[in-house]
Amino acid sequence: MSLTDFDIYALADGRNLRLVGLHNYAQLLQTPLFWQAFGNTLYFVVVGVPLSITISFGTALLLHSKLVKFPAFFRTALFAPVVTTLVAVAVIWRYLFHPHYGWLNYTLSRIGIAPIDWLGDPHWAMPAIIVFAVWKNFGYNMIILLAGLQSIPEQLYEAARIDGASMWRQFRHVTLPMLAPIVTMVNILTIAGYFQLFAEPYVMTQGGPLQSTVSVLYFMYEEGFKWWNLGSASAVAFVLFLFIFGLTALQLRLARWQSAA
Repeated sequence: MSLTDFDIYALADGRNLRLVGLHNYAQLLQTPLFWQAFGNTLYFVVVGVPLSITISFGTALLLHSKLVKFPAFFRTALFAPVVTTLVAVAVIWRYLFHPHYGWLNYTLSRIGIAPIDWLGDPHWAMPAIIVFAVWKNFGYNMIILLAGLQSIPEQLYEAARIDGASMWRQFRHVTLPMLAPIVTMVNILTIAGYFQLFAEPYVMTQGGPLQSTVSVLYFMYEEGFKWWNLGSASAVAFVLFLFIFGLTALQLRLARWQSAA
């Protein structure tokens, strides 16, 4: 479809469909909004992925330790946002980010910081989206990492303690190597998921302000279902697929290289 000029007229009559070769791709690469959307998405991935995985890993380690009472309750509570309807939680977060009545600005005002228009300022809209997305999704990785921690044989830690290994050395030489395949999988899934950013800006900001939260997938949606340039939207989808596929292949090769080293 990306090699055609498929649009609303072709939907009505297939005879209007024409092959255009790579015209959609050439036009896409000359579209400033596509590059802005790609930059926004890359910003979201570069900041959001490490933040999400770090919080997920830290929370999994905490829940796996003996410091937390009622771990089953906290596992359920922290995983709940993952299975909660995005629209419902977006209403709550929009209120938290409200420039005049939001809890976040109220807290800042108590320490002498001026209110911030989190969703209305182009400089703060994407960080606000990142915070919301990380809170919404980190529980999924937390459960995967927690399952990995629970699968590590306790005998390995006992042997390390007998050899005089500190907590840090146990983590470095036992936990991390045993979790390496799971961390690789979590990293791949998280990067692929974050590159497909759509629902959060669609619900929270509708791509604004000043298109500062337009993602590649949001751009594709507007091309396909707002302007009915389905051929162009298909080209966007294929470019995004190639980019994610290339990153995934690179990560798998790096993981194999590290395991062989």
